[in-house]
Amino acid sequence: VQLVESGGGLVQPGGSLRLSCAASGFTFNNFAMSWFRQTPGKERELVATIPSGGTSAYYAQSVKDRFTISRSNAKNTVYLQMNNLKPEDTAVYYCNRFVVRTLQNDWGQGTQVTVSS
Repeated sequence: VQLVESGGGLVQPGGSLRLSCAASGFTFNNFAMSWFRQTPGKERELVATIPSGGTSAYYAQSVKDRFTISRSNAKNTVYLQMNNLKPEDTAVYYCNRFVVRTLQNDWGQGTQVTVSS
């Protein structure tokens, strides 16, 4: 299993970024996919989850109406569109696959998002 994030960077408050996570090594369209984020000294927190079918996504309250998770099963890729970014969105963002049957978590290497003027 391999998850490779990209798209992070430095952006001003109010700006936008689109993160991508390219997945390989498993049947992508069989699994829900998630984005988490983590800042130093804090636990990794769930940002958004999208089911295998791509409908009824879940969002953390802190990002609702600003972030949109989507997926392309044809490209084995999950995306996170982040709009109206705030300094408190600064974190390392991780792509995640959780296997319910085995309770296994697979993670990407993370991509840094910094929101600052």
